[in-house]
Amino acid sequence: MTAPRILLIDDDDEMRRSTAQALDLAGFTVEPLASAEEGLALAGPGFNGAVVSDIRMPGMDGMTLLGRLQEVDPEIPVVLVTGHAEVPLAVEAMRRGAYDFIEKPFVVQELASVLRRAMDHRALVIENRRLRAVAGKRDDVEARLPGRTQVMVDLRYRLRAIGASDADTLIQGPTGAGKEVVARVLHDISPRAGKPFVAINCAALPEALIESELFGHEAGAFPGALRPRYGKFEHARGGTVLLDEIGQMPLDMQAKLIRVLQERVITRLGSNETVALDVRFIATSKTDLAEAVAAGRFREDLFWRLNVALLQVPPLSVRREDIPLLFQQLMRESAARHGVAEIEVPPAHLSALAARDWPGNVRELRNMAERFVLRIDGADLTGPAPGARLAERVADYERSLIAGAIAAHGGRLKPVYETLGISRKTLYEKMQKHGLDRRLITDAPEGEAG
Repeated sequence: MTAPRILLIDDDDEMRRSTAQALDLAGFTVEPLASAEEGLALAGPGFNGAVVSDIRMPGMDGMTLLGRLQEVDPEIPVVLVTGHAEVPLAVEAMRRGAYDFIEKPFVVQELASVLRRAMDHRALVIENRRLRAVAGKRDDVEARLPGRTQVMVDLRYRLRAIGASDADTLIQGPTGAGKEVVARVLHDISPRAGKPFVAINCAALPEALIESELFGHEAGAFPGALRPRYGKFEHARGGTVLLDEIGQMPLDMQAKLIRVLQERVITRLGSNETVALDVRFIATSKTDLAEAVAAGRFREDLFWRLNVALLQVPPLSVRREDIPLLFQQLMRESAARHGVAEIEVPPAHLSALAARDWPGNVRELRNMAERFVLRIDGADLTGPAPGARLAERVADYERSLIAGAIAAHGGRLKPVYETLGISRKTLYEKMQKHGLDRRLITDAPEGEAG
């Protein structure tokens, strides 16, 4: 595990420098950062430390950073620094999950006292997670990629094996299935976990500026380049670069990327000097890149260079038994994020969710959970079962109804057959008919007997 440290985020150079020096004298290991984006890249679920951030900053502000960190790991302590007029905002931030806030101008000893408590809290959280893993409970990988179906068990097994290596990795899967979550987990369980994780949306990069964005530039490299600038690849040094939807990258840029992957060097625009690059590349694609290669839309040499290790993220349609538990987890996360009470979902409604089509996959299911928790109109958990033929629809519905009931009752079969109004023998027969294993439906740790 990396040594505990403080991420100190403030766009004011003088304030950041003086506070970092004072905290260093107080015995903390401090990493001063000029933007919230840099802090977000460093603070993953395995982050060992606390975050101190100013509220008012250009780009991503402190409140937005808090929300993004809550999505990454709601137990990372975030201390917000606020002006007097922003105290009500800081109080609202604490309601949303901030650890504490401190008002400017502050005495460093006061901030140090808050941070010692925050660091003790974080150390306890991490130790509890470690002990749960040792005791056979769900580890961090399973908590972030839940599911008892075989495809998810296999994905987690392969992810853990790849995570220990430094191999470039290709992640393929449909829209909304969780490819970026898999990429982030891969980074967080790797030896690079304490370094930046820089995500680049290849589909959103402006073609005229793509080289400058990725490689950086020197002053005067082109009109408007008044000062030298690091590119995103250099910002990630020592860490991981995520090339999201790499299939959308223009072909000419793909040719330049293959050199970076092969030689691990870049050349900034306007310079003739190469810069060594120590990063791991992870690429994601919603389309099959092998088919894109055959169609001439993707370079074959780049495909094979990225495809050192391959992870396939399954759609919800092939893991329907996971939907009830996944929906309940997404609801708990949403309720915690919004500070509202958790809601009990009837087993029949969970079964209906498992029977529905989810073309948007986990992203769509998360949106449904969010609407349900916030009681927004349109959050109807019931819906028609998929399938064209009546017999198939009936079989699918029966299977999902039983799977949902088993999940809702935590794998205890007696309340399942009593709720469904069938005998124990009939339940066993139907479970066998539909290939249902309660250990793969319930939230029991992997390897635990049902």
